Amino acid sequence: MYEIVVFLHVVGVFLFLVAHGASNAVAFALRKERNMERVRALLMLSPSTFGMMYGGLLLILLSGITGGFMQSYWAQGWIWASLALLIVIVVAMSVYVTPYYGNLRKAAGLPFMEKMKMQSPQPSASDAELAQMLESPRAIHGALIGWAGLLVILWLMMFKPF
Repeated sequence: MYEIVVFLHVVGVFLFLVAHGASNAVAFALRKERNMERVRALLMLSPSTFGMMYGGLLLILLSGITGGFMQSYWAQGWIWASLALLIVIVVAMSVYVTPYYGNLRKAAGLPFMEKMKMQSPQPSASDAELAQMLESPRAIHGALIGWAGLLVILWLMMFKPF
């Protein structure tokens, strides 16, 4: 039974990474893009994968917690460190990166989230204002935080150092 739980855990990681790969690609493509219609198209692509991303994340959590109980890993520090690091990554993305994309969506004249509510599109910002926003390193920082954090979690899971 444990092998099935590990399989589901890996499937969850696969779903999460495939879905989040679209957001990563958008982050890097937006830095070079200045055509408003292409910026809008890229900004609409990223959230289209959120259902799969959050589904994968939920599968990761449920299977990881279940597997931890099946193997009595909850007495070891590495599993707690992995869970804490995953929470830190999610919070960092929510606080640091999500508002950036919300502001970009607003500036591009797309619907955007504000105070946990979807807002109607507003007039687009000027090309100069949008270009300045697109040059922000915030999305790249988010990608680096996410990838570095996931690599540490992978290391913790594989080597169980403590």
